[in-house]
Amino acid sequence: MVRAFSILLLGVLLSACSPSEAPPAAETPHPPSEALALPAPEASASARSRPVITIGADPWCPHNCKAGSEQEGYMLDIAREVFEGAGYQVEYLNVSWARALQMARDGLLDAVVGAFVTDAPDFVFPAEPQGRSKIAMYTPADSDWVYDGIESLHDQTVLAINGYSYSEQLDQYLARHAEEPTRVWMLAGPSPLNRAINLLDQHRADVFPEDVYVMTWAQRVNTDIHSLRQGGLLQKTDSYIAFSPSNARSAELAEMLSRGTRELRENGRMAQILSAYGLSED
Repeated sequence: MVRAFSILLLGVLLSACSPSEAPPAAETPHPPSEALALPAPEASASARSRPVITIGADPWCPHNCKAGSEQEGYMLDIAREVFEGAGYQVEYLNVSWARALQMARDGLLDAVVGAFVTDAPDFVFPAEPQGRSKIAMYTPADSDWVYDGIESLHDQTVLAINGYSYSEQLDQYLARHAEEPTRVWMLAGPSPLNRAINLLDQHRADVFPEDVYVMTWAQRVNTDIHSLRQGGLLQKTDSYIAFSPSNARSAELAEMLSRGTRELRENGRMAQILSAYGLSED
């Protein structure tokens, strides 16, 4: 998905409200055991006997989508193809991005999907990326604002999703102004993407950085979402399935995934996986 510039921002979550509104109390996170208690898909006895790799994230489709859906995202398809072909069972669950990172750090998840290196520099990353992200600065449809570096944000209200990393410079800007709701609103909770789109559409905020593939997918599958305008490109970056820094087998799993990803690119299978989501290697 775009992600996790600082776990320190967990304490300053701001709900989507107008700058004149007092922010409501922060949402109370569920205990880790509750997230792990999500029902797992039924599996055969042979599947249950295989070693399990648990991967978590919030939906960031088409990179990673809703767990259990017909299309779970091309990065999950890659993971399943590589790991299940090597005798593992992959289990995928949806929690907020900040929570997924913390659960992986605590050893409750083996990996997170859709990570940038700036999201979690302490994680174990494969040498080969599983995806590619292009982050644009979205505005209301009738805006004429154009992104021209961080300085151009000084008179804009920027929306961001808690735990996401966007770019090194923007992450620093968001952290610096996180307690100034007229400049930065941090969104959390369910469906933060839809909330951000609605806030822009209502002109309650000015700018929202988001992955171009994600925004295009959201507008394609939900006709109620109004089209937004791209006000400039922030950055292009690789995206990964990144492994828990507290898991002794993370380096081995990262190497296995890197090798498998490379093979999928070389034998043409990667292009087939991407085409199922209307994507291509570029």
